Amino acid sequence: MRQGAGVGRSARAVVHEQLRRRIISGELPPGAPLSENELAAELSVSRTPVRESLILLADEDLVQVFPQLGSFVSRLDMRLVADAQFVREAIEVASLRDAVDRLDDEALAALREVLARQRELDDDVEEFFRLDEEFHHLLLAVGGHAGAWRVVESAKAHLDRARRLGLRTVSPIAVLVAQHTAVVDALAAGDLAAAEAALRGHLRAVFDDIERVRDRSPELFVSDEGARPVRRSVTVWR
Repeated sequence: MRQGAGVGRSARAVVHEQLRRRIISGELPPGAPLSENELAAELSVSRTPVRESLILLADEDLVQVFPQLGSFVSRLDMRLVADAQFVREAIEVASLRDAVDRLDDEALAALREVLARQRELDDDVEEFFRLDEEFHHLLLAVGGHAGAWRVVESAKAHLDRARRLGLRTVSPIAVLVAQHTAVVDALAAGDLAAAEAALRGHLRAVFDDIERVRDRSPELFVSDEGARPVRRSVTVWR
């Protein structure tokens, strides 16, 4: 099996993790066909863990299974994206109320250090995404709610798919870093209202990005829920 197989982990767990990551990252784009045989050969496993993983991913609305036609990566559903964004915003903004009181020199320095690493990036989308996750996780930790990141992570798969598309097409990294900086500056000034407004604006900006992506690549989004896909290759707009 390819990288990722850990001691004591089932083949299904490893396959599910790898396919989920590839769907969220956009490596397997919305609408892409998923062949059990091809995936099993690629991952060096039998068809059983692949089939079981696809069922689990279908339960997460990341895959659609059509009888007599096959499995496909789900297209982006704006209702699921909006639900995920609602959960994320509720948790992260609420945490700021504690963060503004708990912020000390060490925590502020850690936030500034992540921002500095983000500013050094040019157009490395994958590295920015990783640092973006680190930044938001750290914000929760400053508020004393690091454990809530698990809830955010589990809720935001559909949001992350949309964010990846936005980062690749319409959101300059410098703009996002400036939004992060505004949150930290407000926290450092002890201005909770400004910090909340900056974070809400940052988290909601994804919707503007998504609309621009949808205008350019409508085939990546749900349009007719009853429509059956056509088994063909899918090209992501870049």
